[in-house]
Amino acid sequence: MFSIIQAAGWPIYPLILLSIVGLALVIERSLMLRRGRVAPDKLLDEVVALTRTSLPSPDVINKLGSSSSLGGVLAAGLRAVVAEPRLGEDTLRLVFENAGRVMVHRLERYLNTLGTVATAAPLMGLFGTVVGMIEIFGSQSPTGGTNPAQLAHGISIALYNTAFGLMIAIPALMFYRFFRGRVDEYTVDMEQAAERLVPHLMRFAVRKSAAAGAGA
Repeated sequence: MFSIIQAAGWPIYPLILLSIVGLALVIERSLMLRRGRVAPDKLLDEVVALTRTSLPSPDVINKLGSSSSLGGVLAAGLRAVVAEPRLGEDTLRLVFENAGRVMVHRLERYLNTLGTVATAAPLMGLFGTVVGMIEIFGSQSPTGGTNPAQLAHGISIALYNTAFGLMIAIPALMFYRFFRGRVDEYTVDMEQAAERLVPHLMRFAVRKSAAAGAGA
């Protein structure tokens, strides 16, 4: 491997750095975009069961909000109903929508950087190819002779950098598309969960409003 790096010349070093960044982003997003961390399968059913007869305490809501991204969205709606029992349905939907935007923004973290890695890698490989071509042309002397060592070095720079750039770009692009699709899937799941929870929470708002009206 060290001999290949030497043969590829100095343009390979930015590509190596780019590959390290890309690998780190892939590992980080793979860990952060797990379903159990974003949208656990049974979480919505647990919240519905928990709020079947009454609203949970603030401690329970805070624990729900820190459990996952979906939990954060559902907790936002619960906090809104607890804070304002007369909350209207449109306002509650807006609360869910705003919380969902925040969570989706967090899920998309570093995806643009990973996409930049996929775009920049082949361009940097092409830059190495150009440097290699310069080395090749430089091996030709004015008298018509050729420097074999310089010619071979130029060919190595051109080919190794092109190949290494593609080796970085192709997996980075594939993971970028994969993570983007996963974020879109989680977004739909959170929207559906919020839509299901809205009428469930509005029962408490109506009850408390009605009770306040009866007391008056």
